[in-house]
Amino acid sequence: MSGSLPHPFDPLTAGEIELTAAVVGRAHGNVHFHVITAQEPRKAEMMAWLANPSHYSRPRRIAEVVVVVPRGKVFDGLVDLQSSHITKWEEVYGEQPILIVEELLGLEKACRKNAKVIEQCVLSGISEDEMHKVYADPWTISHDTRFGTGKRVHQALMYFRPNVDDCQYQYPLDFCPIYDPETQDIIAIDIPKIRRPLQRNKAINYHHLAVQEQGGYRNNLRPINIVQPEGVSFSVTGREVNWQNWTFHVGFNYREGIVINNITFKDKENVRPVFYRMSLAEMVVPYGNPEPPHHRKHAFDLGEYGAGYLSNSLALGCDCKGAIYYMDAYMPTQAGTARKIKNAICIHEEDDGILFKHTDFRDSSTIVTRARKLIVQHIFTAANYEYAVQWVFHQDGTIQPDIKLTGILNTYVLNPGEDTLGYGTQVHKGVNAHNHQHIFCLRINPCVDGPRNTVHMVDAVPSEAPVGSRDNLYGNAFYAKRTRFTTTGEAATDYNGDTSRTWDIVNENRLNEHSGKPVSYKLVSRDVPRLMPKEGSLVWKRAAFARHAVHVTKYADDQLWPAGNHVAQSSGEPSRGLSEWIGDGTESIENTDIVLWHTFGITHFPSPEDFPVMPAEPITLLLRPRHFFSSNPVMDVPPSYSITPSEVASGKGSFDATDRVRRGTTDNYAYLVVDQQSKNAVIIDPANPPEVMVVLNDVIQKEGVTLIAILNTHHHWDHAGGNADLAVRCGRFFEGSAAEMHASLNERLAALPQDTLIYAMHRLRQMKDSFKSYVQAKM
Repeated sequence: MSGSLPHPFDPLTAGEIELTAAVVGRAHGNVHFHVITAQEPRKAEMMAWLANPSHYSRPRRIAEVVVVVPRGKVFDGLVDLQSSHITKWEEVYGEQPILIVEELLGLEKACRKNAKVIEQCVLSGISEDEMHKVYADPWTISHDTRFGTGKRVHQALMYFRPNVDDCQYQYPLDFCPIYDPETQDIIAIDIPKIRRPLQRNKAINYHHLAVQEQGGYRNNLRPINIVQPEGVSFSVTGREVNWQNWTFHVGFNYREGIVINNITFKDKENVRPVFYRMSLAEMVVPYGNPEPPHHRKHAFDLGEYGAGYLSNSLALGCDCKGAIYYMDAYMPTQAGTARKIKNAICIHEEDDGILFKHTDFRDSSTIVTRARKLIVQHIFTAANYEYAVQWVFHQDGTIQPDIKLTGILNTYVLNPGEDTLGYGTQVHKGVNAHNHQHIFCLRINPCVDGPRNTVHMVDAVPSEAPVGSRDNLYGNAFYAKRTRFTTTGEAATDYNGDTSRTWDIVNENRLNEHSGKPVSYKLVSRDVPRLMPKEGSLVWKRAAFARHAVHVTKYADDQLWPAGNHVAQSSGEPSRGLSEWIGDGTESIENTDIVLWHTFGITHFPSPEDFPVMPAEPITLLLRPRHFFSSNPVMDVPPSYSITPSEVASGKGSFDATDRVRRGTTDNYAYLVVDQQSKNAVIIDPANPPEVMVVLNDVIQKEGVTLIAILNTHHHWDHAGGNADLAVRCGRFFEGSAAEMHASLNERLAALPQDTLIYAMHRLRQMKDSFKSYVQAKM
């Protein structure tokens, strides 16, 4: 990166957004901006520049724009930010662009003042002076031919809040207004055949005021503090992240949210490319109630609304703990100004349990190493639902895309005694939550040891040889059956749980030195439901990417959106995006630059436990190195505890437990003092008891000593009695009475003998001269 120019993978700055809007405004006057975003760099140019930035030209900075002009015409354009010129300007026919915030807010205002909406509210049991308590969630209308293909319209899902703090999804209304964003008025109202008036049942709320009124929060949770006194183990330069041999660039756009580019792994001294680009490219949420207007409820939350546009500011609430690095995002407004989302992305480390472990049963020689992971996360809210999208990097070369689903169910009113007919669940009195799916599409452009890759499907199958035959005498033979994809048509495949099906992204030009097999990354994904709407349905036609678990296409610039560039109000005739690129299925995908599209998700049958707010439900998949490394790549991660058979036999190392604990637990320390004659032991300052006590107890058992006391000097380092070494590593553990500490230890760790002595020595600085004799006397 030279000078102050943004990296070609960087999202547009606030200044670049406003420059783009100014260029378009000068040429075309008053327009509504729906998209101003960085065009993806042309890959051939980008790869050349990344390989040798001093020799090849930096890819030009181009902004993509989508605008709606008066009378509803839609235009796609490109603006060269270096020359400040428009290089492309094309009208879009029969398609509608992504929704924007201003439209979402305008719809609710229109509903509250429209006479026909007010009339329906009165029929539902809401008085005219309560219209400020009526709320409208804006949705795209899916596809509806009543209004013509060129007219931009939205639908409103209606709700009521008796009080401003109440959950509106407990009080759904039964009618659906249709909104024209150009005239900013309601042009129709869909009314069901069976009317269902508002039910004013007692509110059930999840916010703190309501919980406190209902008895308060549980009081038996003690703090868990995550501290990194020496700072984090990752570094960020611009938007490039370095951590535990990984290097990658973190991008962000209006549609996908986080984009991870140029992912490499340093294998010893060799920096190896792994993936060129990864993102969550699309999703669809089809609902399963056939009664109108619910057949129109199948939101494409990325293509119709945008994960970037809907992103939360994590300054207002984040589930990350510890030392966090944040990145802001800038999105365009309808007027072309830049809107800042502060802390749109958070990056942090977490402990991840055991990385590897082995104990020899013969002599109890042991090694155990703890894992750490790096998480790059953003969270977006799509009306009622929240999605936490996490890109998790592991030390062993694994990448783990995670999605956590939470928020609130989309609901509809239910008459007393009404049967849901199996298409929904009464989750609370008068509240019907319909069956639905969350189907996601992951876009992976691999570069596994280079850009020429091939995909193999791998199935665990029993041997074809019959039991009793020479090749399978005892009938226990099984193997990995590999199917090599040669064309785009062959690659359209589904998940098979019976065979533990996975897919390998393979570089057939590079073989592992030991196995002799090609280097690869394996896609492991088991949350892969089939698309429930039937073939020929509107959802099936519009969401062609969701018909199979895996598709593979040959890479082409600008083939980014699997449901098409403009998803809102699309008919699916023909299906856009991925199905267009696959075509007749004959294009070769062998040993070339490819894109793997993976569809995964969940099918949700709601229950009362999901209401009024849902506990987070995780979806996890893995991209794991297979035959990529010559051996376990994490053997150089410092162990938490290690003792070899020879050390066990000789007794060497057995009593340097304090040093082993200090080195093994990195930021978590304790001192183990042992009297060699009496074999009594005392622990001083266990800094992170859940971690260090496991190791200490193991050492105590192996050495045959008796723990008689746990001493806590204080939770401030400067109460360390003047001992400089102790001051550096003094634990932050507990401040309270001995009885409280004893109860805490028994509760958090493991039951200690009742006569174990625990001293909360808050005045150690004053008593440092007597400290040594005090401990000796007790031992």
